[in-house]
Amino acid sequence: MRRFFIDAPLSEHMVIANADARHIASVLRLAAGATVLVSDQDGKSGKAEIIAANPESIELRLLEFLEDTTEPPIDIWLVQSLAKGEKMDFIIQKAVELGVYGIIPVATAHSVVRYDATKQVDKVARWQKIAREAAKQCGRSYIPQVCPITSLAQIMGNTEFASANKILLYEGQAAQGLKQVLTDSSSQTYVLFIGPEGGFSSAEVDLCQEHGIRIVTMGPRIMRTETAALAAISAVMYECGDLGG
Repeated sequence: MRRFFIDAPLSEHMVIANADARHIASVLRLAAGATVLVSDQDGKSGKAEIIAANPESIELRLLEFLEDTTEPPIDIWLVQSLAKGEKMDFIIQKAVELGVYGIIPVATAHSVVRYDATKQVDKVARWQKIAREAAKQCGRSYIPQVCPITSLAQIMGNTEFASANKILLYEGQAAQGLKQVLTDSSSQTYVLFIGPEGGFSSAEVDLCQEHGIRIVTMGPRIMRTETAALAAISAVMYECGDLGG
């Protein structure tokens, strides 16, 4: 059964408009009487019946609320250094499929790409669209937020992550391995810091250490930024989330 997201809370009567409406009516050719799954931005899900369909809007009647089991039991925030080309698109798409709760793009010292204010807004809007489509494709009931591009210094002041298990993946010599940190953890929120193609600078690593972020290694091989991000998410999800079945 197809799943669609709505911007308002689930209610007895709902409307889907714009691109999703055109997709439902013109591409999928779903008509009145068809049933679909709907989720709101709070992660609540339900089964709904289409009562009227055209390319401009789809009217729905809520049939029942559903206990959704597609979201992981932990929250993972991916703090991803800006990567060049289409790597960011790929990272965001796959991170959403793996179950991340949110993504924070960050400009770091060795980031190759630089965006002006207008370009930043356009990029984040594009990444949010990718996250939405990935969430729909993999059957999630929640669309992860892609936050505005920020800096490491600004993230350090985020009180929301005060009790989270904050982990920075570093290709330098780290005393702890990721497995050890995860085995010792009982946190429900994880914040993963992933460097760009050139890695984190030593000053950035020092800054993170000063703010209680654990510096860990994922082994002797140096991974590309997109590989490190997805490998780290997978490891956390396997050890602490739901990838282990």
